[in-house]
Formats: sequence, C-alpha cells, structure tokens
Amino acid sequence: MWLCVQVFALRDAGDLAENATAYVSLEPCNHYGRTPPCTEALIKAKVKEVVVGMTDPNPIVASKGIEKLRNAGIDVRVGVEEALCLRLNEAYIHRMLTGKAFATLRTTLSMNGIVINQIGSGADQPGGYYSQLAKEYDGVIISSDMAKATTLPVSQEAGAKQPLYIIIVQGEGSELHIPFLDEESASNAIVLADSPVTVEPSGVSVSVLDQMNLESILRLLADRGLCSVLVDFRDAGGVLVPLLSKFQEDKLVQKVVVELSPVWVVSPGPSDLAFGGSQSFALKNVEHKEPCKLEPDS
Repeated sequence: MWLCVQVFALRDAGDLAENATAYVSLEPCNHYGRTPPCTEALIKAKVKEVVVGMTDPNPIVASKGIEKLRNAGIDVRVGVEEALCLRLNEAYIHRMLTGKAFATLRTTLSMNGIVINQIGSGADQPGGYYSQLAKEYDGVIISSDMAKATTLPVSQEAGAKQPLYIIIVQGEGSELHIPFLDEESASNAIVLADSPVTVEPSGVSVSVLDQMNLESILRLLADRGLCSVLVDFRDAGGVLVPLLSKFQEDKLVQKVVVELSPVWVVSPGPSDLAFGGSQSFALKNVEHKEPCKLEPDS
C-alpha cells in the first residue's frame, strides 16, 4: 500500500528541513489521501530544493505537484536517476496504469522439476529471500490448503509490516478453519471464495466473487489499495492452477521467483508448472542467487 512518507520525514526533521534539499523517488502528491499533500508539507517546511526521480503516473497528480512547488518558489529538478526510480516504483506504476495489483509468482522446484511445498532452510529467517519478499509485498495469495496446513507467510525483517493474507477458496464446504490465525490477527486476512463460506476465526473478511480468475482478483486488490502481491504457489494440483492458466498471455504476472531445491522428488499426481499460456516465452532480466539448503525430512 502506498503512503506519502515525505510528510512523516518532514515532521521528524522539524526545523532542520528549512533551506534543505529533499530527494524523492516519486513526484510529491498534491491531493489529500491517507495523509495531507506532500507539496504542502514541503512548502510549509521551507525546503530550498526538491530533486524528483520521476513524475507521478497518477492522473490526479501528473506534474501538478511539481508545478505547485515551483509556483511556491522552490527549485525543482526532475528525472534524476529516473531509470532506478522507475524500477523502485514499478508496482505503484503498474497499478496506476492497469488498475491491477503487480503480481509476482513464487514457487519451489525439486531438481527434477517437481513443485514442492517447502522452502529452503533459513529462507524465512531474517535476511532470507522469503522473509524479504514478505516484507516487500503488500499481500500474499495462498491456497486454502496452505492456510489450513502450514504457518502463514511472515517476514522476520526488523520493523517489517506483515503482508495481507489473501486466501483462495474454491469448491470447499461451508466452513474453513485457519489454525494459525487468531482473533487479533484476523483482520490481516481476507478470503476470496466462489461460494459462501464460514471462516474461523471470526473477523476474517470474506468476499464471494462472481468470477474467480486472477484478473478479477488483482483488480479487487488494487481497489483495496494494494500495489503488489506475491502468488505463493506450492501445489501443482491445487486451487491456484486455474488462476494461473494464462498468466503470460493475459499479462497478469510481472515477475517469477523460482527456488531450486537440491532434492529429487517422486510425485504420484500433478507436479509441474505446465501453465501460463499456449506458447513458450523467454524470461527477461534473469537473476541468480545461491540456493538455500533444505533440511532433510525426519
């Protein structure tokens, strides 16, 4: 979710902000949202100069913030490190231009290409890749089977705000019990179902969708203010498969994170990633990190 942190930074700086230079990756907003306009805060703080990485694609802003600052006598430089800022703000930009949340697909594969419900040892600990992902994304989409059977994804990073849990329910009975949620944390989860369902603990928001597909889900989440979601895929025969059937052709997934685990797994059922569309496609900007070590089964 997007908050105007400039307002809080200026409050913390106090009188030190006067005649200072402010560096921002995104054009300061000029409208009221969860916080007052950043432009008003910058003008009130009497900053001398504002260095802006990129203009805001939000039509409500769209250079109006820059114009207001200049009209107030503040020097403004625009487009500094723009390529880097475009990457930093990619989820926000995607939501503004498409009306959908930015989606990243994450899964773990064995050495023989089997999808496994396991992540590497240390991956969910401070500094681990999964802990960092949980901190970076506004929400995590998981299946109802994962919600019922495993600990929900959390970030162990210092000061991390935990993601919203988005639990997909299809063809379930009339009840769903989520053992790792309590009444206090229930508000940090939503259930998206194709038919009415009663959820325990109470307090979990339930939405019954007319159309259960990934595009509808991503639009719903964007309307709720989420910019980015992690689709945590752990079961090749589970409820998430239909949602991902044409994710590449429909341009619904922007990134893919695959953990390759040093194990060889025999699977009696569906086990691979045979979805995404009817044509093969190349992945761009592929990055490599050292794999995590998996603890052997006891």
